[in-house]
Amino acid sequence: MMTPSRFLLAAVLASGLACALPALAQQGSNQQEPDTLVVSDTLIYDDNAKESVFTGNVVLTRGNMTLHSDRLAMREDAEGFQFGTATVEGGKLVVLRQENPEKFEVLEAKGLRAEYNGKSEEIEMIGKAVITRFICGKPFDNIQGERVIYRQKTETYQAFGGPNSAAPGGRVRSLATPRARADAAVEACRKQKGQAR
Repeated sequence: MMTPSRFLLAAVLASGLACALPALAQQGSNQQEPDTLVVSDTLIYDDNAKESVFTGNVVLTRGNMTLHSDRLAMREDAEGFQFGTATVEGGKLVVLRQENPEKFEVLEAKGLRAEYNGKSEEIEMIGKAVITRFICGKPFDNIQGERVIYRQKTETYQAFGGPNSAAPGGRVRSLATPRARADAAVEACRKQKGQAR
């Protein structure tokens, strides 16, 4: 049987909330797992249910990724797959932010709720869902909807409209910047920061 501290660490590391965005998914599997830190007002751990619940100004940090929520619940099923749900209250948004310093890139996902399914390797932002890619601090790509799903295995997105969409009229809104413009922005940022290729 896994001890509470080992399960807690495994749940946080494998929860997938830290692996949900493309920049992190592209890291080699041979790299060492970064440490994970969760800061919250309370923690309830149930070894029998294999569940950890963090509440109150929850901040999860793992490598270059941070997650902010009011509540973060993580559990493990009988097969060892991890599942996580992050929620907020009072009109705030769950914020998941992944930095990729080599590309001067930040991916930011927001929604009323974030769910991770370790079995299918999917993260879903639900309610007022927005995923934005920034390069050198400027927004480049943006997907808005009621639900936005990122499938890690296939590196694909799916978005759905609805009454709780972040886009006007309950629709899906997708803005994609041509790859050449994004590459030029990375190169300009590299020159601005005085970094050689």
